[in-house]
Amino acid sequence: MFRIIAENINVMYKTIGTAMKERNKEPIQEMAEKLVANGADLLDINLGPARKGGEELMAWVVETVHAVCSKPLYLDTSNVAAIEAGLKVHKESAGKAVINSISARPERMDKLWPLAAKYNAGAVALVLGVDGIPRDAAERAANAAMLMAAAADAGVSPEDVWIDPIVIPVNSQQQQVGYCTEFIGMLPEMAPGYSSTCGLSNVSNGSPEKLRPLLNQCYLMMLKHVGLTSAILDGLDREILGIARGERADLEKLIGDTMDGNPPDMSSLNEEQVSFVKTTNMIMGKTLYSDSWLDL
Repeated sequence: MFRIIAENINVMYKTIGTAMKERNKEPIQEMAEKLVANGADLLDINLGPARKGGEELMAWVVETVHAVCSKPLYLDTSNVAAIEAGLKVHKESAGKAVINSISARPERMDKLWPLAAKYNAGAVALVLGVDGIPRDAAERAANAAMLMAAAADAGVSPEDVWIDPIVIPVNSQQQQVGYCTEFIGMLPEMAPGYSSTCGLSNVSNGSPEKLRPLLNQCYLMMLKHVGLTSAILDGLDREILGIARGERADLEKLIGDTMDGNPPDMSSLNEEQVSFVKTTNMIMGKTLYSDSWLDL
């Protein structure tokens, strides 16, 4: 079953950020209830760096959310102490908390894999290495192997590890998006039993607002086709939620056929279908990105 991680409890969202700053529970709890009603399987609690007061804030947000719902939470911050504070108060009955994320850098792996083991938590294995974003699918695979070995050494089981390929904006690094897709396609063979996830909306960052939903929806279906098992996405966007739940089998087949080298007869498609095929071809690198790729 494809799992939905809702991204909306995020300090960068004005209403949520203000509520966190003022310790106002109501907006956060209202958002959590909406996300659960929309079918989110997990909720991402994103505090950003949270350098000052991060421990107290993370514990407060986790308890605030769990007062109204019993869903497992992604604990999303670069502050290690804040992550542990969240793990300490995470409700066991809600399922396993997930640390978001552990990069393939010694200072992160040495601190966070033991923390995941100590609190029986899951963790996102982010394939970011010491040299930054991997150059291609092979470097992603090498970093993933390093992360999986470190998780095993710490006693974290494969089913508790979520591998993240680092999705890059297609408007600035089109080739990198192709490497992400290729890498996700490698995981079923190289990492059986592991989960995978990604920050889906990164693919459309910097693109015109009117085109972002199409990019996000199309890329989600492309990644599902090659084996992605979950995604961090907008838990209020009913269209993308429907795609995550498999409600657009028609488009998924169309995109899958296009990716597999069986392109449809464009003259037989309706306007929506043409848009998704053109977007698939662009993301695959068959056409160069421009803000007018649909007009080509």
